[in-house]
Amino acid sequence: MNPPPNDQPAFSLAQTVTRIANILALLFLFLLGVKGLGDGFKLLGGDVLDVIFSTTENPFIGLTVGILATTLVQRSAVTTSVIVGLVAAPETPLPLANAIPMVMGANIGTTVTNTILSLAHMTRPEEFRRAFAVATCLDFFSIMTVAMLLPLELTTGFLQRTSALLAARLGDVGGVTYESPLSGALNWGFVPISGLAESLFESQRAQGLVVIGVSAVLLFVALAALVKRMHSIMQTRVEKFVGGVLGSSAGFSWLVGVIVTVMVQSSSITTSLLVPLAAAGLLTLETAFPITLGANVGTTVTALLASLAVSGPNAIFGIEIGLVHLLFNLIGCLLIYPVPAVRRIPLGAARGLAALAVRSRKVALLYVGGLFYGIPAILIVLERALR
Repeated sequence: MNPPPNDQPAFSLAQTVTRIANILALLFLFLLGVKGLGDGFKLLGGDVLDVIFSTTENPFIGLTVGILATTLVQRSAVTTSVIVGLVAAPETPLPLANAIPMVMGANIGTTVTNTILSLAHMTRPEEFRRAFAVATCLDFFSIMTVAMLLPLELTTGFLQRTSALLAARLGDVGGVTYESPLSGALNWGFVPISGLAESLFESQRAQGLVVIGVSAVLLFVALAALVKRMHSIMQTRVEKFVGGVLGSSAGFSWLVGVIVTVMVQSSSITTSLLVPLAAAGLLTLETAFPITLGANVGTTVTALLASLAVSGPNAIFGIEIGLVHLLFNLIGCLLIYPVPAVRRIPLGAARGLAALAVRSRKVALLYVGGLFYGIPAILIVLERALR
C-alpha cells in the first residue's frame, strides 16, 4: 500500500532537520577544536611558546610556515583556524604581527589541491595546458598579493591597524561584544578533553600535548566532514551554479565564487570544479579567474567563524586576524583585477608555466614539489640551523 500523500513532506522535513542537526554538530566540534588548541598551548608553558613565537618573528619564516602547514593538511581553513586559536589564547597569545605572514602563506598553500588535481590531465597535452593554467593562476595572484602587501605590512602595519579599527567598530554596532555566546557550551564540551588529559598525565605540559592533539584531530575531522556534508548537499546545485555563470560578467562570476565557497566551506572544492571544466574547453582562463578570486575571498569566512569559538581578554585578536585574512584577499582583488595590464601578469605567468609543463612534465612536478613543499621546508630548516 502506498503511503498517504501527506507523508512525503513529513519525510522531507525530517530529512532536512537531520541534515541541519548534523551540520550544527560538526560545526560545534570544529569550534571546540579551535578552543582546545588555544587552551592546549597555554598548558605547554611559556618556554615552548617562546620558541614558536621567536621562530615566527621572522616574517619570511612565518610565511613559509603558513605555506608548508597548509600544503601538508591540504586545507587553508585548518591553518587559519589554528592561527585564530593561537592569537586569541587566554595567556601568552601569538603576536598578531607574527600571525599575519602565516595567514599570507596559508593563502599560497591553499592552491595546492587544484594544482595537484590538474596533473591528472598530464597524458593529454591540450587538456593539461588548459587545466594547469587555470589551476596555477591563483598561485601567481597570491604570490603577487604577498609581494605587494607583505612589505607594506612590515613597514606600516596597514593590515593590523585596519583590522583593529574594524574590530573596534563592530563593538559600536548593535551592542556587539567580544565574549562569544558559544563560550558556555564550548566550555562544557571541553570538559571531557581536559578530563582525559588530566587522567593520563600529571604534567601540565603533557596534558597540553594531549589537548592539542585531540583538538587538532577534532578540528581537522570536523571540518573535513562538514565540507563533505555541504558538498554532498550542494553538489548538483553548485555545478549548475558554476555552469550557469560561464560567460557572465566578471563581477557576477566573482560573486558566484564567494557564494559557492561560503556554501561548501572550501575554496579547494570551488576551484577544483573549474579544472575539469577548463580541461574540457568549457571554461577559459579569463572566465575562470574572477570565480577563483571570489573563492579566495569566500574561504576567509572560516577564520571569522573560528573567532566565535574564542572568548576572554584576547578574543578580539581572533576577530582581528580573521579580518586580516579577509582584507588581504579583498585588497589583492582590487589591486590586481581591475587594471588589465596588472591582471595580465598572473594570467600570462600561468599560461607560460602551463606551456613549459606541457613540453616537460618534470616542470609541473618540480613546480608543485618545490613551491609547496621543498622551498618552505628548506627555508625553515636553514633558519633553525643558523640560529
